[in-house]
Amino acid sequence: MTDTEKKALRITAQHVRLGIIEGVYHAKSGHPGGSLSAADIFTYLYFKELRIDPKDPKNPDRDRFVLSKGHCAPGLYAALAERGYFPKEELQKLRHIGAMLQGHPDMKGTPGVDMSSGSLGQGVSAAVGMALAGKIDKKDYRVYALLGDGEIEEGQVWEAAMFAAHKKLDNLCLIVDFNGLQIDGPVSEVAGPEPIDKKFESFGFDVQTVDGNDFDALEAAFAHAKTVKGKPSMILAKTVKGKGVSYMENQVSWHGTAPNAEQYAAAVQELTEKLHEMEAC
Repeated sequence: MTDTEKKALRITAQHVRLGIIEGVYHAKSGHPGGSLSAADIFTYLYFKELRIDPKDPKNPDRDRFVLSKGHCAPGLYAALAERGYFPKEELQKLRHIGAMLQGHPDMKGTPGVDMSSGSLGQGVSAAVGMALAGKIDKKDYRVYALLGDGEIEEGQVWEAAMFAAHKKLDNLCLIVDFNGLQIDGPVSEVAGPEPIDKKFESFGFDVQTVDGNDFDALEAAFAHAKTVKGKPSMILAKTVKGKGVSYMENQVSWHGTAPNAEQYAAAVQELTEKLHEMEAC
């Protein structure tokens, strides 16, 4: 990746973070913490990795993405809007009655959403089914799914992982957003899923552990995943909950809390100032 490409991704990710704050503030509810931690992942997927076309969102040959941790829809929506799937103004209608963007992804009402999700653990099963369908149909599309570190406490995740490895779904790439915090507190104290990498390896996955807020690391990880044959891939992405908004970073209270007017203004100011610094470099 060239320095110019990396700069463009960083600037785009900053716009995505601004979109996240815009959405949850106007909704007066939502999940900013995990959306912000995954903003760089969303950005890399939609602006570098995925074979997609916003003008043809249902193309049968497109790559698929499933947001298994569906409560982080503000991050997905911000990335989709930035990519051109729908106007950015829709972000201000997040969670409003009758609006396009609901609290969890809706594949029937939102362009670019490949799977409705929200009940934790179920999205990954849908992604596995998509990958199996691709194999059966002899298609070359790839399937990606983003899970939360708290989400993998769900047993259905491991049933899906076992099935994916058994079927040798090397067109499947899972990403775990390992920010260390879930709604009830530190993940290590709630159910202690570590060692996450060893667990997925034992289920037959090729596993990489990377800095999920670093574009060079993400590029290398996704490039490697495409070379893996005969088994599915998992990228354990270590991230910072609330990344980019200093008062939200590593604070479990921002898992599912919207900022008030003063907090919103502070977040927008901080993100905008950083954006201007990036653009000036």
